Amino acid sequence: MKKHINKWLVVSGLLLSLSAWAQGAANTGTRPDILVYIQPVEFTNPIKLWHPYSDYWFYQGPPVENIAVDKLGKAYGKVEVCDANQSGHALVWLQPKMFYNPQVQQFYGKVTAEVYTGMGKHIGTYVGEANVRGTLGMQAESRIKQSYALAIDHVISKMKADNTLQTQLGDNTNQAAETTPCSMVTLLPTNALRRALPF
Repeated sequence: MKKHINKWLVVSGLLLSLSAWAQGAANTGTRPDILVYIQPVEFTNPIKLWHPYSDYWFYQGPPVENIAVDKLGKAYGKVEVCDANQSGHALVWLQPKMFYNPQVQQFYGKVTAEVYTGMGKHIGTYVGEANVRGTLGMQAESRIKQSYALAIDHVISKMKADNTLQTQLGDNTNQAAETTPCSMVTLLPTNALRRALPF
């Protein structure tokens, strides 16, 4: 009986190892063209849009992530969200900001995209801005998403107009060798002064 249990444990261990190896090999072969990174604080710390009679709290990360993955995917191919040691051919670090002006009932969305090559070299910074009219009542969520969507469209149009970026993203020979691991994203160079400034 003990021999059968030991054999079963050995076989199970081998099968699990083989499965993990096959999954790792599959992941390596299907690297995304672009990885999207948004700081974790955007998913854990809500921001407040202010109004004299009612405030609106929301997390910036989820709507920006969903919109960006969809729109960048349509523009550039396979796009995924950064996760642990995952790697891709280019990395887009998105930094969202939202402001509401209650006097004119306008949502002001802004998305800054820092784009890096597979080796972590900074290619460029692209800023998209948009404003959408609406109130903080029932419309708030849809107006926020609409504002971010327009801002991301603005970012993508600037990215497409940058010939250096287009060349980098279209160079398959470099993409085969150069990949950016998500675990290194916080070590990538950024414009600290710009990030410290208010909206």
